[in-house]
Amino acid sequence: MVLKLFKGLWFVSVLIVLANLLYVYASLPEEVVIQQEGVDRVLANRELLFYVMTLLLVLTNALVYVMRKFHEQDQNFRAWFHGLIITMNIFFVLGMNVIQVYNSAEKFDFSRIGFIVYASVALVICWAATWPIYSIFRRLVAKQVIS
Repeated sequence: MVLKLFKGLWFVSVLIVLANLLYVYASLPEEVVIQQEGVDRVLANRELLFYVMTLLLVLTNALVYVMRKFHEQDQNFRAWFHGLIITMNIFFVLGMNVIQVYNSAEKFDFSRIGFIVYASVALVICWAATWPIYSIFRRLVAKQVIS
């Protein structure tokens, strides 16, 4: 049941991240500023950025199908892995939106948005840490039941 819920949420997150990718691509200028420190800027062509992001999203979300082949019986792991990919999709959406806002002509206070980006990274890290903790807890409970 939990696996089905996470599969549905993962599918919705894929649709959202792809729609966001197209929206961000449409609003970017020809030369996109990726990073800027003082006068130094890292620029990328918007088509290159689009194709790199598309490749990254496809490879990341295709891991769901790869893990299904390796862990067909372990539904708990597959549900957790779907959740991990969902959190990564959230990070991708926020990251693309930061690049879009940074390259827009609007005046924006970037000190406010940094917290959101760092929170999405923390969400991915926290979710990634839950599986090892869950596995250790499951082994300890199994040992106590046997004893």
